[in-house]
Amino acid sequence: MLDKPSSYSIGFQSLEREIIEPVPLRVEGELPTWLEGELLRTGPSKFEVGNRTFNHWFDGLAMLHRFGFAENRVSYANRFLRSKAYCEAQETGKISYREFATDPCRTLFGRVAAIFNPRFTDNCAVNVSAYGDQIVAFTESTLPLRFSPETLETLGVFDYDKHLRGQISIAHIHFDASRKCHYSYMIEFGFRSVYRLFRVMESGAQEVIAEIPIDLPAYMHSFAMTEQYLVLVEFPLVVSPLELKFSGQPFIQNYRWKPERGLCFRVIDKDSGRELKNARAEAAFAFHHVNAFEDDDTLVIDMVAYEDSTIIDQLYLARLRACTPIDAKGVLTRFRVPLNGAPITRKTIAPEALELPRINYEDHAGKPYRYVWGAGFLAQSGWGDSIVKFDVETGIVKSWQEAGCYPGEPVFVRSPLAKAEDEGILLSVTLDANKGSSFLLMLDAATLTEKARALAPHAIPFHFHGDYFPAATRKSISSRESALDH
Repeated sequence: MLDKPSSYSIGFQSLEREIIEPVPLRVEGELPTWLEGELLRTGPSKFEVGNRTFNHWFDGLAMLHRFGFAENRVSYANRFLRSKAYCEAQETGKISYREFATDPCRTLFGRVAAIFNPRFTDNCAVNVSAYGDQIVAFTESTLPLRFSPETLETLGVFDYDKHLRGQISIAHIHFDASRKCHYSYMIEFGFRSVYRLFRVMESGAQEVIAEIPIDLPAYMHSFAMTEQYLVLVEFPLVVSPLELKFSGQPFIQNYRWKPERGLCFRVIDKDSGRELKNARAEAAFAFHHVNAFEDDDTLVIDMVAYEDSTIIDQLYLARLRACTPIDAKGVLTRFRVPLNGAPITRKTIAPEALELPRINYEDHAGKPYRYVWGAGFLAQSGWGDSIVKFDVETGIVKSWQEAGCYPGEPVFVRSPLAKAEDEGILLSVTLDANKGSSFLLMLDAATLTEKARALAPHAIPFHFHGDYFPAATRKSISSRESALDH
């Protein structure tokens, strides 16, 4: 039987302690001998500035976490991302930047000034990824921050070219191994707003692919990619740019749920930039796409879908700290989008709730695949209490659970000699509410049996995303970053 739900509230408390120099962790179990590299993650870790608390889980100031693997050992370090948002908060004792659901307290003059000179946050608390030839932390503004994968030192803003204009972007970029580039998009708000899709080559070169005018931009946290296409899925959570500019409300509170608009799938050819299809289905909402691929003349698009956007309201910090259960349920859902004009179909692959989905991205991004791993909600604990694995072909579900433990995103690391799609290990930062501390859980990705755990020196606040970087990749990127900074 699991602990009382109230036990997980420690995952929403601030972590002020930084460990700049990596410390060795005690390991229980046996590490894979081939695991050489690091797991790099970001997430909100400071929820109070002065006498004020951020409103939403998404708003907390970002901290980087590094689990290093070398010579069958695990080390750990953590460091606040030195964003302008963080540095000003430290200097002034006040919230200075507009976050997802928190605005600075301003005088009347300050509110008017902000209309003409908005300050978009660089608080990159959502994701970590290689981007071009650098390691970058992301949020949903167009100010991703570079940092050193070895020291976690903040290195400055990732500079977009002048022709890549926009105020809002996404933290879930896609990498196309065949074209050797990353894909993403920005939203430029204006009298006539624009979705601007673009690519960033491994060399760092940047190119606009397509510009799509839009009257009411949608909130989209991620997007879909197949081998030939990019797909923007516009959820009917939309905003008037004028209201966003003049309302004085926090960013997300300007968006309105309009289910009558339905779910719009915009299909863009990667090479030509042409929008090939614009089709609608019944309304739904999602933060995370899982994968997408082409099946003859149909696109298969899998996501963790909710009936509406109330999940956003259920992630306000006061509610989470009170351990009010999350009852908005996201389930693995498959949309089939025919390119020949036939209706879009929707099917629930598995009824069990999950979030923070991961796949074998290296081998199957944009291609047919079979397995999804995620943080599951299997018991009545009110929060993610398990690691789940879904077989999208058979519907079989496997899970890992331990009383009082709350695992985060399971990052799949492929075995170097893997022959099967699920041959590798899962890495998940897990809160042990019984002990008031966290550990890095390592599971066999195929069976979900525990291989090892590395005990962290403190509780790590619940956070979002990150990635594993093999030692060879990290060394290559580090040398290029050193050259850039000198």
